[in-house]
Amino acid sequence: MAPNSQIPDSPGSGALSVVLIGTDEQRRKAVVDALSGYSIGTIREFSSYPANLDELPRMMENQCDVVIVDLDGDPEYALELVERIYAIGSTTVIVCSAKANLELAVRCMRAGAREFLTLPLNQATIADALARISVRSSSFHPVRRSARKLFVFLGAKGGCGVTTIASNFAVSLAQESQQSTLLIDLSLPLGDAALNLGMVTEYSTFNALENSSRLDGKFLSKLLARHTSGLAVLAAPSEFSSHEPPLESIDRLLGVARQSFDFVVVDAGSRMDLKDAAFFDESAILYLVTQIGVTELRNSNRMIGQFFASRGPRLQVVVNRYTPQALLLDDKQVEKALTRQIDWRIPDDFATARRTQNTATPIAMEDSSISRAIRRMARKACGLPEVDDKAHRPGLFGWAHRSKKKPHLEREPGGLEDDGSLSTLSSPTLGAGHAKP
Repeated sequence: MAPNSQIPDSPGSGALSVVLIGTDEQRRKAVVDALSGYSIGTIREFSSYPANLDELPRMMENQCDVVIVDLDGDPEYALELVERIYAIGSTTVIVCSAKANLELAVRCMRAGAREFLTLPLNQATIADALARISVRSSSFHPVRRSARKLFVFLGAKGGCGVTTIASNFAVSLAQESQQSTLLIDLSLPLGDAALNLGMVTEYSTFNALENSSRLDGKFLSKLLARHTSGLAVLAAPSEFSSHEPPLESIDRLLGVARQSFDFVVVDAGSRMDLKDAAFFDESAILYLVTQIGVTELRNSNRMIGQFFASRGPRLQVVVNRYTPQALLLDDKQVEKALTRQIDWRIPDDFATARRTQNTATPIAMEDSSISRAIRRMARKACGLPEVDDKAHRPGLFGWAHRSKKKPHLEREPGGLEDDGSLSTLSSPTLGAGHAKP
Protein backbone atom coordinates (compact mmCIF):
# COMPACT_ATOMS: atom_id res chain seq x y z
CA MET A 1 0.00 0.00 0.00
CA ALA A 2 1.77 3.12 -1.21
CA PRO A 3 0.69 6.68 -0.43
CA ASN A 4 -1.31 8.35 -3.19
CA SER A 5 -0.48 11.93 -2.46
CA GLN A 6 1.03 14.08 0.20
CA ILE A 7 0.42 17.60 1.38
CA PRO A 8 3.62 19.12 2.77
CA ASP A 9 3.93 20.44 6.30
CA SER A 10 2.17 23.70 6.94
CA PRO A 11 4.05 26.36 8.85
CA GLY A 12 3.64 26.73 12.58
CA SER A 13 4.11 24.39 15.51
CA GLY A 14 1.54 22.01 16.92
CA ALA A 15 0.09 21.00 13.54
CA LEU A 16 -1.27 17.46 13.40
CA SER A 17 0.15 14.85 11.07
CA VAL A 18 -2.62 12.79 9.42
CA VAL A 19 -2.78 9.49 7.53
CA LEU A 20 -5.93 8.99 5.44
CA ILE A 21 -6.91 5.47 4.30
CA GLY A 22 -9.87 4.98 1.97
CA THR A 23 -10.70 3.16 -1.23
CA ASP A 24 -12.99 5.83 -2.69
CA GLU A 25 -11.20 8.79 -4.29
CA GLN A 26 -14.11 11.21 -4.00
CA ARG A 27 -14.60 10.50 -0.29
CA ARG A 28 -10.87 10.93 0.35
CA LYS A 29 -10.98 14.27 -1.45
CA ALA A 30 -13.97 15.34 0.64
CA VAL A 31 -12.07 14.48 3.84
CA VAL A 32 -9.00 16.41 2.67
CA ASP A 33 -11.19 19.41 1.85
CA ALA A 34 -12.75 19.25 5.31
CA LEU A 35 -9.26 19.11 6.87
CA SER A 36 -8.24 22.29 5.08
CA GLY A 37 -9.95 24.38 7.70
CA TYR A 38 -7.75 23.03 10.50
CA SER A 39 -4.05 23.42 11.26
CA ILE A 40 -2.75 20.26 9.59
CA GLY A 41 0.84 19.38 8.89
CA THR A 42 1.40 16.34 6.68
CA ILE A 43 -1.50 14.42 5.11
CA ARG A 44 -0.57 11.05 3.62
CA GLU A 45 -3.29 9.39 1.53
CA PHE A 46 -3.58 5.65 0.88
CA SER A 47 -6.02 4.51 -1.79
CA SER A 48 -6.35 0.94 -0.48
CA TYR A 49 -6.27 -0.96 2.76
CA PRO A 50 -2.96 -2.73 3.40
CA ALA A 51 -2.94 -6.16 1.77
CA ASN A 52 -1.33 -7.57 4.90
CA LEU A 53 -1.86 -6.13 8.38
CA ASP A 54 1.77 -6.97 9.13
CA GLU A 55 2.66 -4.05 6.85
CA LEU A 56 1.28 -1.59 9.40
CA PRO A 57 4.42 -1.15 11.55
CA ARG A 58 6.37 -0.14 8.44
CA MET A 59 3.56 2.13 7.32
CA MET A 60 3.57 3.83 10.72
CA GLU A 61 7.35 4.38 10.78
CA ASN A 62 6.88 8.10 10.20
CA GLN A 63 5.27 9.48 13.33
CA CYS A 64 1.64 10.52 12.77
CA ASP A 65 -0.91 11.89 15.18
CA VAL A 66 -4.14 10.78 13.54
CA VAL A 67 -5.18 7.95 11.22
CA ILE A 68 -8.53 8.43 9.45
CA VAL A 69 -10.05 5.20 8.11
CA ASP A 70 -12.96 5.13 5.67
CA LEU A 71 -14.91 2.03 6.68
CA ASP A 72 -17.16 1.64 3.69
CA GLY A 73 -14.71 -0.05 1.32
CA ASP A 74 -14.62 -3.23 3.44
CA PRO A 75 -16.09 -2.66 6.94
CA GLU A 76 -14.93 -5.96 8.50
CA TYR A 77 -11.35 -5.64 7.26
CA ALA A 78 -11.34 -1.94 8.15
CA LEU A 79 -12.29 -2.82 11.75
CA GLU A 80 -9.34 -5.23 11.95
CA LEU A 81 -7.18 -2.42 10.60
CA VAL A 82 -8.42 -0.03 13.29
CA GLU A 83 -7.75 -2.54 16.06
CA ARG A 84 -4.22 -3.25 14.79
CA ILE A 85 -3.35 0.46 14.45
CA TYR A 86 -4.61 1.05 17.96
CA ALA A 87 -2.46 -1.79 19.32
CA ILE A 88 0.72 -0.65 17.57
CA GLY A 89 1.20 2.77 19.10
CA SER A 90 -0.24 5.95 20.50
CA THR A 91 -1.74 7.18 17.22
CA THR A 92 -5.38 8.25 17.48
CA VAL A 93 -7.82 6.59 15.09
CA ILE A 94 -10.85 8.31 13.53
CA VAL A 95 -13.31 6.28 11.47
CA CYS A 96 -15.81 7.64 8.98
CA SER A 97 -18.75 6.06 7.20
CA ALA A 98 -21.77 7.08 5.18
CA LYS A 99 -23.84 4.80 7.42
CA ALA A 100 -24.93 6.29 10.75
CA ASN A 101 -25.20 2.86 12.38
CA LEU A 102 -25.12 2.53 16.19
CA GLU A 103 -23.95 -1.08 16.15
CA LEU A 104 -21.12 -0.20 13.78
CA ALA A 105 -20.15 2.78 15.94
CA VAL A 106 -19.98 0.57 19.05
CA ARG A 107 -17.81 -1.98 17.24
CA CYS A 108 -15.47 0.78 16.09
CA MET A 109 -15.15 2.08 19.63
CA ARG A 110 -14.34 -1.40 20.90
CA ALA A 111 -11.70 -1.73 18.20
CA GLY A 112 -10.01 1.46 19.41
CA ALA A 113 -11.46 4.34 17.38
CA ARG A 114 -11.74 7.63 19.24
CA GLU A 115 -14.18 9.34 16.89
CA PHE A 116 -16.93 8.04 14.59
CA LEU A 117 -17.81 10.62 11.93
CA THR A 118 -20.65 10.37 9.42
CA LEU A 119 -20.00 11.26 5.79
CA PRO A 120 -20.22 13.73 4.18
CA LEU A 121 -18.01 15.73 6.52
CA ASN A 122 -17.94 19.46 7.00
CA GLN A 123 -15.08 21.57 8.34
CA ALA A 124 -16.78 22.28 11.67
CA THR A 125 -17.37 18.58 12.45
CA ILE A 126 -13.83 17.47 11.75
CA ALA A 127 -12.36 20.55 13.44
CA ASP A 128 -14.26 19.67 16.62
CA ALA A 129 -12.99 16.08 16.47
CA LEU A 130 -9.38 17.16 15.92
CA ALA A 131 -9.63 19.70 18.73
CA ARG A 132 -10.72 16.97 21.13
CA ILE A 133 -7.83 14.80 19.95
CA SER A 134 -5.34 17.64 20.48
CA VAL A 135 -6.53 18.08 24.06
CA ARG A 136 -6.24 14.35 24.77
CA SER A 137 -2.82 14.10 23.16
CA SER A 138 -1.40 16.95 25.21
CA SER A 139 -2.31 15.29 28.49
CA PHE A 140 -2.16 11.60 27.66
CA HIS A 141 0.04 9.88 25.09
CA PRO A 142 -0.01 6.14 25.90
CA VAL A 143 2.45 3.57 24.65
CA ARG A 144 0.78 0.33 23.66
CA ARG A 145 2.80 -2.68 24.74
CA SER A 146 0.37 -5.25 23.39
CA ALA A 147 -3.08 -5.59 21.92
CA ARG A 148 -5.86 -4.98 24.42
CA LYS A 149 -7.44 -8.12 25.83
CA LEU A 150 -10.84 -8.88 27.33
CA PHE A 151 -11.42 -11.81 29.70
CA VAL A 152 -14.99 -12.83 30.58
CA PHE A 153 -15.78 -15.22 33.45
CA LEU A 154 -19.13 -17.03 33.28
CA GLY A 155 -20.52 -19.72 35.58
CA ALA A 156 -22.35 -22.87 34.54
CA LYS A 157 -24.68 -22.14 37.47
CA GLY A 158 -24.80 -19.98 40.57
CA GLY A 159 -22.37 -20.95 43.33
CA CYS A 160 -19.60 -22.27 41.08
CA GLY A 161 -17.13 -19.69 42.39
CA VAL A 162 -17.05 -17.37 39.37
CA THR A 163 -16.56 -14.19 41.40
CA THR A 164 -13.79 -15.64 43.56
CA ILE A 165 -11.86 -16.82 40.51
CA ALA A 166 -12.52 -13.70 38.40
CA SER A 167 -11.56 -11.21 41.11
CA ASN A 168 -8.38 -13.06 42.11
CA PHE A 169 -7.47 -13.63 38.45
CA ALA A 170 -7.73 -9.87 37.96
CA VAL A 171 -5.46 -9.17 40.94
CA SER A 172 -2.88 -11.70 39.68
CA LEU A 173 -3.10 -10.29 36.16
CA ALA A 174 -2.41 -6.76 37.41
CA GLN A 175 0.53 -7.95 39.52
CA GLU A 176 2.10 -10.31 37.01
CA SER A 177 1.72 -8.19 33.88
CA GLN A 178 2.40 -4.80 35.48
CA GLN A 179 -0.05 -3.39 32.95
CA SER A 180 -3.27 -1.47 33.53
CA THR A 181 -6.04 -3.89 34.50
CA LEU A 182 -9.72 -3.29 35.22
CA LEU A 183 -12.23 -5.62 36.87
CA ILE A 184 -15.90 -4.96 36.04
CA ASP A 185 -18.58 -6.70 38.11
CA LEU A 186 -21.59 -7.35 35.88
CA SER A 187 -23.03 -10.00 38.18
CA LEU A 188 -26.10 -7.84 38.69
CA PRO A 189 -28.23 -6.98 40.59
CA LEU A 190 -25.84 -7.74 43.46
CA GLY A 191 -22.23 -8.73 42.85
CA ASP A 192 -19.54 -9.66 45.34
CA ALA A 193 -16.29 -8.82 43.53
CA ALA A 194 -15.49 -5.79 45.71
CA LEU A 195 -16.40 -7.75 48.84
CA ASN A 196 -14.05 -10.56 47.77
CA LEU A 197 -11.26 -8.00 47.50
CA GLY A 198 -12.07 -6.36 50.83
CA MET A 199 -13.06 -3.06 49.21
CA VAL A 200 -15.70 -0.46 49.95
CA THR A 201 -16.58 1.50 46.82
CA GLU A 202 -18.46 4.74 46.32
CA TYR A 203 -19.63 4.24 42.73
CA SER A 204 -20.74 1.21 40.77
CA THR A 205 -21.60 -0.25 37.39
CA PHE A 206 -25.06 1.27 37.89
CA ASN A 207 -23.59 4.77 37.65
CA ALA A 208 -21.71 3.91 34.46
CA LEU A 209 -24.65 2.19 32.77
CA GLU A 210 -27.25 4.78 33.80
CA ASN A 211 -25.06 7.52 32.31
CA SER A 212 -23.71 5.64 29.29
CA SER A 213 -24.56 8.43 26.85
CA ARG A 214 -21.77 10.59 28.30
CA LEU A 215 -19.39 7.81 29.29
CA ASP A 216 -15.78 8.23 28.19
CA GLY A 217 -12.40 7.36 29.64
CA LYS A 218 -12.21 10.37 31.94
CA PHE A 219 -15.72 9.86 33.26
CA LEU A 220 -15.10 6.14 33.82
CA SER A 221 -11.92 6.87 35.79
CA LYS A 222 -13.97 8.83 38.33
CA LEU A 223 -16.14 5.79 39.04
CA LEU A 224 -13.30 3.38 39.74
CA ALA A 225 -11.85 2.23 43.03
CA ARG A 226 -8.20 1.21 43.21
CA HIS A 227 -7.03 -1.92 45.00
CA THR A 228 -3.61 -2.02 46.67
CA SER A 229 -2.46 -4.50 44.01
CA GLY A 230 -2.88 -1.79 41.39
CA LEU A 231 -6.12 -3.29 40.05
CA ALA A 232 -8.90 -0.85 39.12
CA VAL A 233 -12.38 -2.03 40.09
CA LEU A 234 -15.86 -1.06 38.94
CA ALA A 235 -18.01 -2.77 41.54
CA ALA A 236 -21.60 -3.96 41.32
CA PRO A 237 -24.24 -1.90 43.18
CA SER A 238 -24.52 -2.58 46.89
CA GLU A 239 -28.30 -2.39 46.79
CA PHE A 240 -31.01 -3.79 44.54
CA SER A 241 -32.15 -1.72 41.59
CA SER A 242 -35.21 -2.31 39.44
CA HIS A 243 -33.42 -0.79 36.46
CA GLU A 244 -32.36 -3.29 33.78
CA PRO A 245 -29.62 -1.68 31.67
CA PRO A 246 -29.90 -2.19 27.90
CA LEU A 247 -27.19 -4.16 26.11
CA GLU A 248 -26.16 -0.98 24.29
CA SER A 249 -25.13 0.58 27.61
CA ILE A 250 -23.09 -2.48 28.55
CA ASP A 251 -21.45 -2.48 25.12
CA ARG A 252 -20.47 1.15 25.50
CA LEU A 253 -19.04 0.56 28.98
CA LEU A 254 -16.90 -2.31 27.69
CA GLY A 255 -15.83 -0.28 24.67
CA VAL A 256 -14.64 2.63 26.80
CA ALA A 257 -12.96 0.26 29.25
CA ARG A 258 -11.02 -1.51 26.48
CA GLN A 259 -9.79 1.84 25.19
CA SER A 260 -8.55 2.84 28.64
CA PHE A 261 -6.98 -0.39 29.97
CA ASP A 262 -4.56 -3.01 28.68
CA PHE A 263 -6.63 -5.80 30.26
CA VAL A 264 -10.33 -5.85 31.15
CA VAL A 265 -11.73 -8.68 33.29
CA VAL A 266 -15.53 -9.14 33.47
CA ASP A 267 -17.32 -11.07 36.17
CA ALA A 268 -20.55 -12.04 34.37
CA GLY A 269 -21.76 -14.40 37.11
CA SER A 270 -24.12 -16.95 35.59
CA ARG A 271 -25.95 -14.39 33.44
CA MET A 272 -26.71 -16.07 30.14
CA ASP A 273 -29.13 -13.21 29.43
CA LEU A 274 -26.01 -11.26 28.42
CA LYS A 275 -25.06 -13.75 25.72
CA ASP A 276 -25.91 -11.22 22.99
CA ALA A 277 -23.79 -8.48 24.52
CA ALA A 278 -20.79 -7.41 22.48
CA PHE A 279 -18.29 -8.56 25.11
CA PHE A 280 -19.17 -12.17 24.26
CA ASP A 281 -17.86 -11.64 20.73
CA GLU A 282 -15.05 -13.70 19.25
CA SER A 283 -12.33 -11.28 20.39
CA ALA A 284 -12.93 -12.05 24.07
CA ILE A 285 -11.43 -14.98 25.93
CA LEU A 286 -14.24 -16.71 27.81
CA TYR A 287 -13.59 -18.73 30.96
CA LEU A 288 -16.49 -21.09 31.66
CA VAL A 289 -16.35 -21.94 35.36
CA THR A 290 -17.93 -25.22 36.43
CA GLN A 291 -17.66 -27.96 39.02
CA ILE A 292 -17.75 -31.73 38.77
CA GLY A 293 -21.39 -32.36 39.56
CA VAL A 294 -24.32 -33.61 37.52
CA THR A 295 -26.08 -30.22 37.35
CA GLU A 296 -22.94 -28.23 36.58
CA LEU A 297 -21.74 -30.64 33.87
CA ARG A 298 -25.19 -30.75 32.26
CA ASN A 299 -25.41 -26.95 32.18
CA SER A 300 -21.86 -26.66 30.83
CA ASN A 301 -22.61 -29.17 28.08
CA ARG A 302 -25.68 -27.25 27.01
CA MET A 303 -23.97 -23.85 27.12
CA ILE A 304 -20.98 -25.05 25.10
CA GLY A 305 -23.13 -26.82 22.52
CA GLN A 306 -25.64 -24.02 22.06
CA PHE A 307 -23.56 -20.87 22.44
CA PHE A 308 -19.81 -21.43 22.51
CA ALA A 309 -18.94 -24.46 20.37
CA SER A 310 -17.20 -22.38 17.70
CA ARG A 311 -14.94 -20.37 20.00
CA GLY A 312 -12.01 -22.80 19.84
CA PRO A 313 -9.14 -21.84 22.16
CA ARG A 314 -10.94 -18.62 23.13
CA LEU A 315 -13.20 -20.76 25.31
CA GLN A 316 -11.37 -22.17 28.32
CA VAL A 317 -13.02 -24.54 30.79
CA VAL A 318 -12.17 -23.98 34.46
CA VAL A 319 -13.08 -26.72 36.93
CA ASN A 320 -13.33 -25.22 40.39
CA ARG A 321 -12.99 -27.05 43.75
CA TYR A 322 -11.14 -29.85 42.00
CA THR A 323 -10.27 -32.83 44.24
CA PRO A 324 -9.28 -35.76 42.00
CA GLN A 325 -9.10 -38.44 44.68
CA ALA A 326 -12.64 -37.68 45.88
CA LEU A 327 -14.32 -37.75 42.47
CA LEU A 328 -16.54 -40.50 41.13
CA LEU A 329 -15.77 -39.33 37.57
CA ASP A 330 -12.27 -39.20 36.13
CA ASP A 331 -11.00 -36.47 33.80
CA LYS A 332 -11.81 -38.42 30.64
CA GLN A 333 -15.42 -38.88 31.68
CA VAL A 334 -15.70 -35.21 32.64
CA GLU A 335 -14.22 -34.04 29.33
CA LYS A 336 -16.57 -36.34 27.45
CA ALA A 337 -19.50 -34.73 29.24
CA LEU A 338 -18.15 -31.26 28.51
CA THR A 339 -17.24 -32.13 24.89
CA ARG A 340 -14.03 -30.21 25.55
CA GLN A 341 -10.82 -30.65 27.48
CA ILE A 342 -10.36 -29.16 30.94
CA ASP A 343 -8.03 -26.18 30.63
CA TRP A 344 -7.65 -25.20 34.29
CA ARG A 345 -8.16 -26.99 37.60
CA ILE A 346 -8.62 -24.88 40.74
CA PRO A 347 -7.92 -27.03 43.82
CA ASP A 348 -10.48 -27.44 46.58
CA ASP A 349 -8.95 -25.61 49.56
CA PHE A 350 -11.89 -24.70 51.76
CA ALA A 351 -9.78 -23.49 54.69
CA THR A 352 -7.89 -20.94 52.58
CA ALA A 353 -11.03 -19.72 50.82
CA ARG A 354 -12.93 -19.24 54.08
CA ARG A 355 -9.99 -17.56 55.86
CA THR A 356 -9.39 -15.04 53.08
CA GLN A 357 -13.09 -14.20 52.88
CA ASN A 358 -13.31 -13.63 56.63
CA THR A 359 -10.19 -11.44 56.65
CA ALA A 360 -11.08 -9.53 53.43
CA THR A 361 -7.76 -10.60 51.92
CA PRO A 362 -7.73 -11.71 48.27
CA ILE A 363 -6.54 -15.28 47.75
CA ALA A 364 -4.14 -13.96 45.11
CA MET A 365 -2.29 -11.94 47.76
CA GLU A 366 -1.35 -15.07 49.70
CA ASP A 367 0.45 -18.29 48.82
CA SER A 368 -1.79 -21.33 48.49
CA SER A 369 -2.63 -24.04 46.01
CA ILE A 370 -5.55 -21.88 44.78
CA SER A 371 -3.47 -18.73 44.32
CA ARG A 372 -0.76 -20.64 42.45
CA ALA A 373 -3.32 -22.13 40.03
CA ILE A 374 -4.90 -18.72 39.40
CA ARG A 375 -1.47 -17.14 38.99
CA ARG A 376 -0.64 -19.66 36.27
CA MET A 377 -3.87 -18.69 34.49
CA ALA A 378 -3.00 -14.99 34.70
CA ARG A 379 0.55 -15.45 33.43
CA LYS A 380 -0.70 -17.50 30.50
CA ALA A 381 -3.34 -14.87 29.74
CA CYS A 382 -0.84 -12.02 29.51
CA GLY A 383 1.76 -14.04 27.58
CA LEU A 384 4.28 -14.61 30.35
CA PRO A 385 6.17 -17.91 30.67
CA GLU A 386 5.41 -20.42 33.38
CA VAL A 387 7.47 -20.14 36.54
CA ASP A 388 8.53 -22.52 39.28
CA ASP A 389 5.86 -22.14 41.97
CA LYS A 390 8.40 -22.68 44.74
CA ALA A 391 10.64 -19.93 43.40
CA HIS A 392 7.64 -17.68 42.84
CA ARG A 393 6.18 -17.91 46.33
CA PRO A 394 5.95 -14.65 48.29
CA GLY A 395 8.57 -13.82 50.84
CA LEU A 396 8.82 -11.11 53.46
CA PHE A 397 8.51 -8.37 50.87
CA GLY A 398 6.19 -10.25 48.47
CA TRP A 399 2.44 -10.70 48.33
CA ALA A 400 2.12 -11.68 51.96
CA HIS A 401 3.65 -8.36 52.97
CA ARG A 402 1.45 -6.36 50.61
CA SER A 403 -1.69 -8.14 51.73
CA LYS A 404 -1.41 -6.52 55.16
CA LYS A 405 -2.24 -3.15 53.66
CA LYS A 406 -5.88 -2.20 53.86
CA PRO A 407 -7.56 -1.92 50.47
CA HIS A 408 -8.65 1.65 49.86
CA LEU A 409 -10.53 3.85 47.45
CA GLU A 410 -8.53 5.96 45.05
CA ARG A 411 -9.80 8.26 42.35
CA GLU A 412 -8.09 10.78 40.17
CA PRO A 413 -7.89 14.23 41.79
CA GLY A 414 -10.37 16.82 40.66
CA GLY A 415 -13.82 16.38 39.24
CA LEU A 416 -15.81 16.93 36.11
CA GLU A 417 -17.67 20.08 35.29
CA ASP A 418 -21.37 20.47 34.47
CA ASP A 419 -21.34 18.07 31.52
CA GLY A 420 -19.59 15.33 33.46
CA SER A 421 -20.07 16.02 37.14
CA LEU A 422 -20.39 12.99 39.34
CA SER A 423 -22.73 14.95 41.58
CA THR A 424 -25.34 14.87 38.81
CA LEU A 425 -25.30 11.09 38.43
CA SER A 426 -28.78 9.65 38.68
CA SER A 427 -29.22 7.02 41.38
CA PRO A 428 -32.50 5.62 42.74
CA THR A 429 -30.97 4.49 46.02
CA LEU A 430 -28.10 5.41 48.27
CA GLY A 431 -25.36 3.09 49.36
CA ALA A 432 -21.70 2.29 49.00
CA GLY A 433 -22.23 1.32 45.39
CA HIS A 434 -24.15 4.42 44.29
CA ALA A 435 -23.38 8.07 43.75
CA LYS A 436 -24.42 10.61 46.35
CA PRO A 437 -27.23 12.98 45.37
